[in-house]
Amino acid sequence: MTTHVLGDTRVLTERSLRHVLRSPDTIVTTAITPIAMLLLFVYVFGSAMRVGGGSYVDYLLPGILLITIASGVAYTAFRLYTDVSTGVFERLQSMPIARSAVLWGHVLTSVVANFVSLALVVVVAVLMGFRSSAGLLAWLAVAGILALFTLALTWLAVIPGLTATSVDGVSGFSYPLIFLPFVSSAFVPTEGMPGPVRWFAEHQPVTPIVDTIRNLLAGQPVGTQGWVALGWCVGLLVVAYALALRTYRRKLG
Repeated sequence: MTTHVLGDTRVLTERSLRHVLRSPDTIVTTAITPIAMLLLFVYVFGSAMRVGGGSYVDYLLPGILLITIASGVAYTAFRLYTDVSTGVFERLQSMPIARSAVLWGHVLTSVVANFVSLALVVVVAVLMGFRSSAGLLAWLAVAGILALFTLALTWLAVIPGLTATSVDGVSGFSYPLIFLPFVSSAFVPTEGMPGPVRWFAEHQPVTPIVDTIRNLLAGQPVGTQGWVALGWCVGLLVVAYALALRTYRRKLG
């Protein structure tokens, strides 16, 4: 049974990846907005930002990476919505394949496509002066956090992908996800924010995740923020996965 599920998942993942490869502009498009924001904030607003010393591009990059993921999962929702609206989803369900493989094919494709976009953003950041003193283990930890965050948002994207009734509906869900880093420590420290805004910024998931990635890339101790970030990533992943499966079962029913 396990071999059957893995085999079906591999086939459907390859199918989704072929769709991405036939339209590579989706990955480029996913990276364009974050790269444009990186250029804008570093070269236009960077001189006015007070982030406690150091290069602003070093400070900014972790938040831009999360925005890249939020932008990328919108395409996952759209691809799944396309399968549902065109009848491909029903045809796949009528075949003798593992039902979970249909979703996992889209999810794994999202992880691969998002990491390609993340790599493009990092390359541009390096060209702009980004430097890291992180060792191999720190980089692996950063990759692990980004993978968990990508999985969490991707499973969240499955829900509108299955339930949306229009293209506007399926794409609109990602806007709050892209906006959330703006009310966090992604662009400026939270200390200078007004009271209620600061409280929200310090108690939402993006701030501990961004701070943890920033400290890892700078070769600094992570402290308890690392556990908070991990808790947010795992918690969001568990909740999103459970809601996505519930929505999937209802769709099948």
